[in-house]
Amino acid sequence: MDLVAFDFDGTLSDSEMTVLLGEQCNAADEMAQITERAMNDEIEYATSLRERVALLEGLSMDATADAFEQVRLRPDAASVIDGLRADGVTVAILTGGFERGVEAALSGAQTSVDTIVANRLVAEDGELTGSVAGPLIEGTKDDALESIATEQGIELSDVVAVGDGANDLPMLEAAGLAVGFDPKPAVEPACSTTVDSMAALDSVLTERGVRSV
Repeated sequence: MDLVAFDFDGTLSDSEMTVLLGEQCNAADEMAQITERAMNDEIEYATSLRERVALLEGLSMDATADAFEQVRLRPDAASVIDGLRADGVTVAILTGGFERGVEAALSGAQTSVDTIVANRLVAEDGELTGSVAGPLIEGTKDDALESIATEQGIELSDVVAVGDGANDLPMLEAAGLAVGFDPKPAVEPACSTTVDSMAALDSVLTERGVRSV
């Protein structure tokens, strides 16, 4: 398999970007409740994302930057990414979260990926407007995955998708190998296999021949 596509929040990272942002304006608990409902497929992801971002209206760009700097990769995530790329596998991150947070986490772990598809927070006059823009609001991860695969000349049957929440279902269902990372109950039936750590994921990728021994 030539392409591995990861979700970010809840998968590559155990941080939740919107919650970290919410902590900057005393909205973290409400953020977490909305996030949980979305990940369990109780409300549409686009609706949940807009509801969460609306709570951030007026947050300064300095506070936004502070939140993004707290985003971290899970233990061993960087080594999985580095190992895949060393083996010639294309690595992508497809997230409804925000590109700046992903980039901060990758930089902090001194690693990088080939492609990031993510959303962005809209700001004016040094403050967030409470709006969000990007390809993964209404757009779904299967479309983004297919676009990346087509650009790389890779068949979807040769793609691995790794995710945990309801918004990952489209790419999990489209990929040749669907790996649930401690998946939510609504997601597990769509998974070929499940793992609960990056070390376990690395073992699955090695067993399936995605990574070299």
